[in-house]
Amino acid sequence: MNYQARDISIPVEWDRSGLPAWTYSNPELLELEKEVLFRRHWQLICHVSNLPNPGDYVGLDMIGERALVVRGRDGVVRAFHNVCRHRGSRVVAENKGNCRSAIVCPFHGWSYNLDGTLRGAAQPKYLPALDPPSHGLVPLETEIWQGFVFVRFKPGPQPSVAELMAPFEAEVAPYRVPEVQPLHDFWHDKTPVNWKSVRDVDNEGYHVPMAHPGLRDLYGHGYYDEPFVNGVSRAFGPFNKTEGTLWSVRKYKKLLPEATHLPESHRRAWLYLGLFPNTVLTFYPDTITFYQEFPLATGETLQRGGVYGLQDDSRAMKAARFLSTRIDWDTVKEDMQLMVWSYEATSSSGYQGVILSDLEYGVKTHHDHLRRLIPVLNSKEEPRRGELMRRNEEMGE
Repeated sequence: MNYQARDISIPVEWDRSGLPAWTYSNPELLELEKEVLFRRHWQLICHVSNLPNPGDYVGLDMIGERALVVRGRDGVVRAFHNVCRHRGSRVVAENKGNCRSAIVCPFHGWSYNLDGTLRGAAQPKYLPALDPPSHGLVPLETEIWQGFVFVRFKPGPQPSVAELMAPFEAEVAPYRVPEVQPLHDFWHDKTPVNWKSVRDVDNEGYHVPMAHPGLRDLYGHGYYDEPFVNGVSRAFGPFNKTEGTLWSVRKYKKLLPEATHLPESHRRAWLYLGLFPNTVLTFYPDTITFYQEFPLATGETLQRGGVYGLQDDSRAMKAARFLSTRIDWDTVKEDMQLMVWSYEATSSSGYQGVILSDLEYGVKTHHDHLRRLIPVLNSKEEPRRGELMRRNEEMGE
């Protein structure tokens, strides 16, 4: 399969030290990360199939922001700040639902059309005349790529999602991602770690043979990672030729229907695409998933994800999806333990940093992307309280 060439070579000599320990616990740095990384980079909210009908909506809270994605009466999917223009209340209280013909604020009853324009204020005689478009919900910068809805809260340096993912467009196209349907509700989990500890574990497969028996049994023989290049990374794992040792892997490989819509190279393989700073898409022959993480505090992270698949109600496909989800969820739990151990180490008096393997070059390149945007991450010594912002500006000059 042809896809755009990227320089994924690993230098002979490179800095193997990783980020300093203080960067995982400094609250001033976390506020800077929220602003520079999470507000100014694309965040995946849902797939258009989560919004099949006019009035369907998905909401998501992250880093102090509230996003609302809704399908209009005209079929168009739009995104707004979940903030009423009257007093700032949420205009929808739940993270998904249907608001029928209008979005009605639960505080005072101001209503908005599904395109975001103001429909009417409660008791308008007590208010000045309000222009429906200019007093409508505040829109969010939105992009739909392969059916997935991305938003950005503030302008930033990141190119469009389509431009970022262009190297993988040909590889992803056969999966027919715009046609998939949700197989489960969104999942959420809180983990007592810094959000970068999640990325540090997820950005390398060096730990797969030791820590993930299910993945090792499924595709551990030929798995490989590619580093972050221009904001995206890739990993690929052709299924092992062996039958499988674990019951779940053996049954999954046996029951998995032939994915004739995919090229031979991907019919029995796993594909991973990472989008800086915090989003991942994975592709099995039977399912497509996304997951992401958002910081709640320096030592607490919210992980969130969704699972999708092409329409197929056969018993074999249902069984295969059950098994692949089981293998994946076991992996998630194993990774959570690794994240906790890694994060705990950064506060230990015995911690003297890390030594990255060539097989962990993905961790290094993610850190490099962070360092370019937040120069103070290059400082081995923690800035004094109240000095981080100034230090970051000085190092960026």
